[in-house]
Order: sequence, then C-alpha cells, then structure tokens
Amino acid sequence: MELQLFLLILVVPGVWGYASGLVTGSCSNLQPSHGLNSQTGSAPYTVTTDQNSYALGGEVKVNLQGSTPFEGFLLEAREQGGSTPVGSFVVSTSTAQLLSCNQKSNSAVSHTSKSQKTSIQVTWKPDASTNVKSIQFHATFVKNFQTFWVDLTSPVLTLTSSSSSGSVPAQTTSFKTTNSISSANCGTTKVCFSQPSGCDPSLTSNCFFMSAMSSGSALTYELTGSSNGYVAFGFSDDQQMGNDDIYICGLNGNGAVSVQHAYSTGHSAPQILPLGNVSNVIASTQNGVLSCTFTSMNTISTQRSSGTNQMYYILFAYGPSSNGNIQMHTNTFSSSTKVDISQPQVLQSEDFPQIMQAHASLMLIAWMTTSSLGMMVARYLKRMAKGKKLCGKDIWFVIHVTVMSLTVVATAIAFILAFSYVGGWAGGPHPVLGCLVMILTVIQPILALLRCGPQHPRRYIFNLSHAFIGIAAKGLGVAAIFTGLSIIDNTTNSWLMSVMGGFVAWEAIFYTLLELFSRWKKNKPDAATSSRESKRVRIDSLLVAIYFLGNICFLVALLSGIGTS
Repeated sequence: MELQLFLLILVVPGVWGYASGLVTGSCSNLQPSHGLNSQTGSAPYTVTTDQNSYALGGEVKVNLQGSTPFEGFLLEAREQGGSTPVGSFVVSTSTAQLLSCNQKSNSAVSHTSKSQKTSIQVTWKPDASTNVKSIQFHATFVKNFQTFWVDLTSPVLTLTSSSSSGSVPAQTTSFKTTNSISSANCGTTKVCFSQPSGCDPSLTSNCFFMSAMSSGSALTYELTGSSNGYVAFGFSDDQQMGNDDIYICGLNGNGAVSVQHAYSTGHSAPQILPLGNVSNVIASTQNGVLSCTFTSMNTISTQRSSGTNQMYYILFAYGPSSNGNIQMHTNTFSSSTKVDISQPQVLQSEDFPQIMQAHASLMLIAWMTTSSLGMMVARYLKRMAKGKKLCGKDIWFVIHVTVMSLTVVATAIAFILAFSYVGGWAGGPHPVLGCLVMILTVIQPILALLRCGPQHPRRYIFNLSHAFIGIAAKGLGVAAIFTGLSIIDNTTNSWLMSVMGGFVAWEAIFYTLLELFSRWKKNKPDAATSSRESKRVRIDSLLVAIYFLGNICFLVALLSGIGTS
C-alpha cells in the first residue's frame, strides 16, 4: 500500500502538471505527455493567419479556432518541412503565455490554465535575419485529458520583400492586389454566384462572391464580401431561410477571421456545428473585406436531401457580428434556380419579388410625390387659390387633405406588403425607419382631426406639432428609401442610390428657392398691390411646375430601376 501511494505521488504531477501550460518537454514532437494516442480523425480546430505571406520586420496574426472548446494548446512556427521553431510570438491575453523552445525565447505559445477556450489570437514576428523562405504554424489542441489532436498546421506562408516600417504589406497595399479570390474560370471549372451579377472580387470591393470547385469527393469554396461581421452561404431546398447547410466566414472575438460550419432551423440564429472534414483554410480581412478559402469533404445535408450531387438553391447572407457571434443579417440573396454544385456554371440571383417591388414603388410615390405636393400646397401655394372654395372649404386645404390621405394609404399598404412577405421582423435599419414612418403617418391625421379652431389661442401648438411631425415623417421616409435602395441596388455604380441622392438635392434646391421667395414677398412694401401679387403668384407657380417636372422624372427613373432589380 505504501509503494502504491508512493507511485501515485510520482505519477500524478507528471500527468496533471501541464494544466499550467509549461509544456517545454513537448517542444520537439508537440505530443502531450498523457500516455495516450492522439486523435486521427477530422479535428474541430483550425490554425489560420491573416495573410498568405510575411515580410521581415512585419507581423502575422495567428488564430487558433475551435468549433468545440479546448483546454490546452501548444503553438510553434517552423520552416516548411523543418522541426525547430523560428521567429517569436507576442501575446496580449491572459489565457496564453510565451515559452522558450530549443533555447529560443518566446518561440512558442501555450495555455495558462485548463479553462475552456474556443479561440486564441497571437502575433508572430519573423527573425530579423534569416534564410527561412516559407514557414508554417504547427499546433496541438487538447480538448480534455483523453482527447487531443497533434500537429495541426496552417497554410504555408511565403517570404516577401522586407518591411522597414514593421507594417504588414498585405494590409497596406490596395485591395486589387491582395484578394486572391477572383471570377476567373467561373462556369468552366467552378460554380460562381455573386451580387452584383458577374462582378469580380479581385477588381472591386463592392462584390459579394462565392464559388465552388469540385475535385473528387472534395469541394473547394471561395467566399468574400465587404462586411463588418460575416459573410455566409448556404445550401437550401427552397429560397427561404430554414433547414440550410451553412458556411460562415466571419470575425471572431479576437478580431481575426475564421470559418464556421452551421445549420439553420427556421428563422432563428443558426446552430454552430463542428467544422468537420475541412482543410486548407485561408482566412483574412483587408480593407473591410472578409475572404475565406477552404476545402470541405463534408456531405451537404438539409432536411429533405443530402449529398454533393443533389440540387440545391444557394443562399447568400451578410451582416454584423458581436464578439464572434453572428447577428441578424442585413441583406440576403438567393439563386434563381436549384443547382448541382459539382457542375460548373454561373448562377443568377433571384429577381426582386413583385410584392416587394410594389412595396418600394408605393413608398417612392408616397414620399417623393404626394407628400411633397401636400407640404408645398400648405406652405407656399395658399395665395394661388386665395378665396376659391371647393365643397365649402378652401381649395388648397382640400388638395392638401386629399394628397396627404393618399400618402397615408400608400404608406400603410406598403408597410403591410413588406411584413406579409418577410413574415416577421428583419434586421438592419430599414424596418426600424419604416416603422417610425408608419407611426408618424398614423399620428398625423389623428392629430389633425383633434385640432382646435383657427381662432383658438392655443392653435399655434397644433400648427407647430403638425409641421414638426410632417417634417420628421418626410425625413425618416427619405432615409427609409435610401436604406431600402441600398438593399436592392445591385448595380456596380450604385445607380439607384445616386438617383435618389439627386432627388434629395433637387428637393432641397427648390424648397430653399421657394422659402427665400416667400420671405422676400413678405418684406416688400408693395407686396399687397394686385399687379405685383399677380406676378409673384406666377413665379410661385413656375417654380412649383419646374419642381414637379423634375420630381416626376426622378420618380420614373427609380421606378424603372426597381422594375429591373
């Protein structure tokens, strides 16, 4: 019994002493001294970098990512094919520490405790003077005492020209020279899907792009797009979110880019899955553009079908993230038809749904035409119909009430159409702005019905509130139109957004001219004479006529653009 107790005292520190991460004895073979064999199957962990090359004097961000938590790790940089560490690391987190391997300071990184971790980011710097040309990062991940993976590697990084400033060349050169993903060979060797259709991500940052190239049982995917959180694509049996096999290229909690595998159920956030049989991961972010390339041997699986040679719709989505967790997407688009991902072709996105075209058209008519007419009549054109009655009311008032009622009806119909199509709450600022516009649009006629008489001493309160709510609704309506057009504008030069910007400038110019002319009339001493008054009314009429001519031109241009979106 004493002998057994003595042996236990000797063995336990050797087995469990590595919880502190002081694993210098594993520097050469990266093997944990657990007395067990490492896992040989697909690992749920990856080693990725923020660039494909490195420069002397530069830095490389290295990210260790796991779809399941890990307790321990060991990371080294080695010359391609070599067995000794090169360069040095810098850590900025309490969950990682520096080690000296092969008597070289800061040449490795390990854990500091057995706490659960899903990602670690460190910085690697090459030696000041070296003959090393290509390097690769090697890592061991320990899920628990019995389960660990040894010597997982990153893609190979090649040596480029030195950088005296210490900056990373891939982050300081222009976008066009750094994104290796392009539309080359689309339709010949790979399936491509993009928005705008046919765009080339190597030439413009305004391109959301995915491709898939089949090689036996493996598929090599490319995924890129401008986003502050993530870009993702999925395989679906229909064109709606739910029961979809998804791959995500996104920022993790450390600000590095990683690849995740997920599955969506309904309209809830997708469930993150083990990465599975995924290799050759290259992930980066440059000038706000996320890019991921990886090879997957995972079987594509949805609720009703499974296999790489099945027919699926391709869904694309992008949006923000928070501490590595993806948030509600800001935009999505889907392929117009199902596709066999193993057969090279260029996919077209689904046309803008007619119900949403109707929504957009009604909002444009309401907040570019009828609301503008109602506000101008009330503000500037009372003099044109002074003394004229219709149904016992001033004719300007009848026109104002009629066109503003049309605005309310058009806005309400557009609001109902959008929510009936989406089937719930969508992300982004557009639905928020739309709801605010709808609320103010409903409040305005209710307030008008409850107004006091023209001679009431507190009538000015209604006048001010009515004007303020009208201006606020108009401003929010224009903002909602801008955010809506940004979602559907698939032109490379953002043509719809430019036209809307021109309309806003056009309105601002004529509102300013009419306001200045109105104030000038009040300040002229002979403004009451009939001849002068007649001329000024004609000038008012001319300005309004020119304004509405331009207004209709902008409206027709935008409606035409929506019809072809």
